[in-house]
Amino acid sequence: MHKKKKKERMIPSYDPNDTEAGLKLLEDLTTNAEVIQEQVLHQILSQNCETQYLQAFLDGESDKNQQSFKNKVPVVNYDDIKPFIQRIADGESSDIVSSQPITELLTSSGTSAGKPKLMPSTAEELERKTIFYSMLVPVMNKYVNGLDEGKGMYLLFIKPEIKTPSGLMARPVLTSYYKSQHFRNRPFNKYNVYTSPDQTILCQDSKQSMYCQLLCGLVQRSHVLRVGAVFASAFLRAVKFLEDHYKELCADIRTGTVTSWITEPACRDSVLSVLQGPNQELADEIESECAEKSWEGILRRLWPKAKYVEVIVTGSMAQYIPTLEFYSGGLPLVSTMYASSECYFGINLNPLCDPSDVSYTLLPNMAYFEFLPVDDKSHEEIHFASHSNTDDDDDALKEDLIVDLVNVEVGRYYEIVITTFTGLYRYRVGDILKVTGFHNKAPQFRFVQRRNVVLSIDTDKTSEGDLLNAVTQAKLNHLQKPSCPLLTEYTSYADTSSIPGHYVLFWELKPRHNNEPPELENKTMELCCSEVEDYLDYVYRRCRNKDKSIGPLEIRVVSLGTFDLLMDFCVSQGSSVNQYKTPRCVKPGGALEILDSRVIGRFFSQRVPQWQPLGLDS
Repeated sequence: MHKKKKKERMIPSYDPNDTEAGLKLLEDLTTNAEVIQEQVLHQILSQNCETQYLQAFLDGESDKNQQSFKNKVPVVNYDDIKPFIQRIADGESSDIVSSQPITELLTSSGTSAGKPKLMPSTAEELERKTIFYSMLVPVMNKYVNGLDEGKGMYLLFIKPEIKTPSGLMARPVLTSYYKSQHFRNRPFNKYNVYTSPDQTILCQDSKQSMYCQLLCGLVQRSHVLRVGAVFASAFLRAVKFLEDHYKELCADIRTGTVTSWITEPACRDSVLSVLQGPNQELADEIESECAEKSWEGILRRLWPKAKYVEVIVTGSMAQYIPTLEFYSGGLPLVSTMYASSECYFGINLNPLCDPSDVSYTLLPNMAYFEFLPVDDKSHEEIHFASHSNTDDDDDALKEDLIVDLVNVEVGRYYEIVITTFTGLYRYRVGDILKVTGFHNKAPQFRFVQRRNVVLSIDTDKTSEGDLLNAVTQAKLNHLQKPSCPLLTEYTSYADTSSIPGHYVLFWELKPRHNNEPPELENKTMELCCSEVEDYLDYVYRRCRNKDKSIGPLEIRVVSLGTFDLLMDFCVSQGSSVNQYKTPRCVKPGGALEILDSRVIGRFFSQRVPQWQPLGLDS
């Protein structure tokens, strides 16, 4: 009886159509965060104590407690656990890491590491994620009325699976969920009805899927109450696709047919059932809006009943906020959840907040969470010995540094460390978070950046967050006039082909009122170069100013559509369309060749950034 009660608490159940029940569940989870975290760890250890991985560190029943776990089980990176997961992928038993059968392997985004990482997953974990998704609904209902009176135009995509030698499928986490029975046979939820038929979401051809989903969203425009995709970059890619194909889409609406290049039978049939014959008036209305000189506010104009845009705009996705605001016509930008291939973490309990204020409340039943403090200024990791070092003092230092979920401090930065039901133990996800507050006993975090995503020429180390801040300042100070183009995408490259090396930023600029190549003013672009340097960190400015070890920063403007080609290239190399994030730094190879082949303007900083010895630097 006692065991059953604990298990129910780990995977609670309620009617997603019952908003009050959902909010009460969230209150219960966050109020009892400490107790639930203890139960989570106890359940994980009870289930998995006889796995090969944990037996190497823990000694039976006497070690199935929090203190022994922290003292004896090491904190690890992916390289430490890769051999164990690879053995399962190659056909060995799941009990290497999990007492439950591993049913699939989840691939991380290719741009989060050199190549996709494989994460173990189980059938039970899909159930846990389904409950997680269902808890997003009551939160939105609390802030937005009437979501049961229409539909959501959510653009969702899958990627083909890869079969491992064991026969297990390796797939991105979102593909896993969309192809699961939990999604395909989901019970009706009046608050979460999609315009896209499942057949269009599950289409393997991403272009056909995009076209069909947009077509269905346009045909049902009068019923659409919210629009979105998973990441901001994916949604903006859809807007660009719509801009390129709206005439063809309107022709299909006008005739009640589907264009000939949509060859997937299930897609064609499902879209035809939505079209339900010709609609001349609707086609003319849509084409008239799309033919306007400016696409400012196009989302509100095409979907006039939409109440918000749901996309992730935290972390590196924050750079898309100005472009989203340009297209959205004032619609709120809503980031609902924080999740990864390794684990689903938390929910934004204040979804209508400003995008810069988004914080996620971690749900204590999803995994066992620990936090490694990082330096508040640089967000760089406080160094401690790796688990391969057996020195007692180093082990004590590690134990003193890491804190539990309920013991984090507001204002501090941490790297999240997880222990999951699926076989990850004290695993460093690589995400840097800042504690912004608490909801009851559960902490709330702002996503800051991925650990160790940097540019480096000399002793400088520029993080993804630092680069985003510098680029944002340059945009705010020099690209705000109506005559200035919009910065829609960027990435970077550490060019060491000359001495000294220098930072190169690739910028895609879009005119505000047409699709002609942007007019590039030398002075404005050179000021952007200098402004970026001014907002880079102390060490970078020292290298530029005093050491002369870094050359002037360069901006290379690329032609429109270049970053679409970059995404196509990354997808062809194994990245997931649904999880794709523009890499904020590229290395020599195919991606750099694509960028360099499309350069239409090159500009350099014309002055050295200011620098003073530490303590006097303003």
